Amino acid sequence: MAYTLNDLRTLIDLERIEDTIFRGTNYDIGSGSVFGGQALAQSLVAAQRTLDDPERVAHSMHGYFILPGDVEVPIVYEVDRLRDGSSFTTRRIIAIQHGRAIFNMAASFQVPEEGLSHQTTMPDVPPPDALASDMELLRQIKGRIPPRLRALYTEERPVEVRRVDPVNPFAPEPAAPTNPMWLRARGTLPNEPLLHQAVFAYMSDYGLLGTALRPHGRSFLDPDLQLASLDHAMWFHRPFSMNEWLLYTAESPTAHGARGFVRGQLFTQEGTLVASVAQEGLMRLHDND
Repeated sequence: MAYTLNDLRTLIDLERIEDTIFRGTNYDIGSGSVFGGQALAQSLVAAQRTLDDPERVAHSMHGYFILPGDVEVPIVYEVDRLRDGSSFTTRRIIAIQHGRAIFNMAASFQVPEEGLSHQTTMPDVPPPDALASDMELLRQIKGRIPPRLRALYTEERPVEVRRVDPVNPFAPEPAAPTNPMWLRARGTLPNEPLLHQAVFAYMSDYGLLGTALRPHGRSFLDPDLQLASLDHAMWFHRPFSMNEWLLYTAESPTAHGARGFVRGQLFTQEGTLVASVAQEGLMRLHDND
């Protein structure tokens, strides 16, 4: 059993219902609700398909998760054409289920142009070839995964993940609030910038909030812990390819008020900064006594 790259491409390839209305299907990653990265990727695709100029590329997107998504029901995406300027295009996207908004996002697209350029330095971490994949590590402890989730958690995924400092979710220990990982599509994507942006948008929510749990020795499996993405922002700085290894670094500078804040950066293997991410998520403790 495998969740393939073609499955992911099908997931983000929306059905057009009307000019600015689209419908998307779901894939349950085991959380019981719609994965936040799916809503991000599908919203980006919906927005791009309303552009009059296909040469414009996304440079930023800002979204809010309003309600948990129902994995059994398709999502309808409504796009508002807010602005079509000479250089920038702005869209607002609302994801709807059961007649209610579950997610909304604003996205901005720009005509490619030259300008001043600088960037921060990529962290010095081991290369992907020196690290084990998430699937290899999970399969080593699959006996501890609940039987109903074992096949789902240990199946191949459309994007391979290799963490620099992996944490055992069944026995987490306090660690620094950082979480660098290498990402690469398991297969080959065509040379379509939107597709590569959408695949990274999907992956950008993968384990991101877990970075804020590390200093506390906590895991997403803790029964007294409620986790949920609240808002998510992304900026695309330069072109990139998900067919190549990319380093996704995450750090959590603070957590307070039952919320954790995480920011991330995406680098090519050569050290070029291609995207940035920021997210705040719910980290609520419940008394189970």
